[in-house]
Amino acid sequence: MITGYRTHNNGELRMAHIGTEVSLVGWVQNSNDLGGMNFVNIRDRYGITQLAFNMDANASLCEASRKLGREFVIQAKGKVAERSSKNKKNPTGDIEIIVSELNILKEAKLPPFTIEDDTDGGEELRMQYRFLDLRRNPLKNNLLLRHQMGLETRKYLSDQSFIEVETPYLIKSTPEGARDFVVPSRMNPGEFYALPQSPQTFKQLLMVSGYDRYFQIVKCFRDEDLRADRQPEFTQIDCEMAFVEQEDIIMTFEGLIKHLFKSVMNVDFDGDFPRIDYAEAMARYGSDKPDIRFGMEFNNLNALTQNKGFQVFDNAEIVIGIVAKGCANYSRKQLDALTEWVKRPQIGAQGLVYVKANEDGTYKSSVDKFYSEDDLKEWANQTGAVAGDLILVLSGALEKTRKQMGELRIHMANELELRDPKVIKPLWVMDFPLLEFDEESGRYHAMHHPFTSPKKEDFDKLDSDPGNVRANAYDLAINGVEVGGGSIRIHDSAIQSRMFDLLGFTKEEAQAQFGFLMNAFEYGAPPHGGIAFGFDRLCSLFGGQDSIRDFIAFPKNNRGRDMMIDAPATIDTAQLKELSLDVKIVAETK
Repeated sequence: MITGYRTHNNGELRMAHIGTEVSLVGWVQNSNDLGGMNFVNIRDRYGITQLAFNMDANASLCEASRKLGREFVIQAKGKVAERSSKNKKNPTGDIEIIVSELNILKEAKLPPFTIEDDTDGGEELRMQYRFLDLRRNPLKNNLLLRHQMGLETRKYLSDQSFIEVETPYLIKSTPEGARDFVVPSRMNPGEFYALPQSPQTFKQLLMVSGYDRYFQIVKCFRDEDLRADRQPEFTQIDCEMAFVEQEDIIMTFEGLIKHLFKSVMNVDFDGDFPRIDYAEAMARYGSDKPDIRFGMEFNNLNALTQNKGFQVFDNAEIVIGIVAKGCANYSRKQLDALTEWVKRPQIGAQGLVYVKANEDGTYKSSVDKFYSEDDLKEWANQTGAVAGDLILVLSGALEKTRKQMGELRIHMANELELRDPKVIKPLWVMDFPLLEFDEESGRYHAMHHPFTSPKKEDFDKLDSDPGNVRANAYDLAINGVEVGGGSIRIHDSAIQSRMFDLLGFTKEEAQAQFGFLMNAFEYGAPPHGGIAFGFDRLCSLFGGQDSIRDFIAFPKNNRGRDMMIDAPATIDTAQLKELSLDVKIVAETK
């Protein structure tokens, strides 16, 4: 790493370099003044090296080193020597530099938090000074992981004959999906571009153009409420293939995920990833991205619980039970806390029923006024509960109750520490519904997007029973996180037109929004399909963390603000005039 300033980096020098004259540059991490000696740790992104200053050898140089503050940028020249007190935790801990020349390249203010692995800075403060936070090892290692995953993704896909093609960032706004970010056009007053939520239509056009294997590691934009795994701008591994069926796509991109795990984490998988239909996933786990690292699967208790005089169960569409192994010793306080947890607005359950399978073979339940010991024993047999276990039961409307129990299942797994991050369990979820009915708007919406193909065997239901049409779609979930999803696309103009009809588009609206794609299909569209992976999510999964924020160099906070550059911000009147815009702030109505 020879430049005009340095001969080596700060993670490079070892015992083999003893006696070598070197020049190092970097930031002052800390110092340790022992009177006759002063030791300074200098840091760059490669590591830390100790600099040694001796009063007897060079008093003025030693005094100068004592004036160095944290984060000063310095150059130090000297000879590599063996340390008398070695630091086995540091790769360069066997050596130090006996400094003969010290140059201060730039003084620095005292940082607002310590640049250490375990910092004293809160999240908002660290986001405001993100350029300092990025000097810390945890974030540095996250970005290095992201870099490696990008390289390995490109390597795998290039080896599979994919080519990377850039698609536009200034496109046309479309009504499906999340809100668009819009950009006013100065040259076309009153008209707007949109930032792409995905390159969906462009990658389909590339298939029409004959580029049968496309990929792109691409920025996408969605104006939606944020959380730990969402950002207004995020990155996808976006892919499309022509002349393929569903199985071709799944095996190709299962290969990508296996390659990433092997090359980045040295993790191998035995055989193919398991697969489950959407309907079965919801029935067994209450989730379309189930975490299968632990059991606690759903058990339908309708036949055993209804028509017994307990109105809550009698009037329910479904009664579901799960088993928490070894939890029959839960106290009343713990059970009350669980009941309050499921009654929170985010979950929305009316209450929680429990059955304790006691060690002595008896059963204790919150509803034993309505159910005999023999009844409760049948519940235990149905759910597989044995002595020492706890059965938890929710009831109500089918879809709502499944989702509530899915949330409770994950909550219990977290409480019982069943979600081991070192265990990796991928799962393909297949055959999603093509459409979902929105009560508020009174019409169907595409569960994925309007270009997803129905299953061939369900084509005849498009007019007669659209709610039960299955999509030729597939998602990949890993440890309960959806990391990617895709579908076989519609490549027939007639079927695409029928799809637009189902979604409530008039012929004029469909032509205005997607006429360019429909027109392209008239010139020979091949069968095609694809998939997109959340690159930020994959990085956080590989890094063993829940939030994607620390795997993005300059993220936004939960209000969509960049705390460091203070964006978004107002623009001046002259800019607004150029764009033919006038801004009026409308107060929200409550």
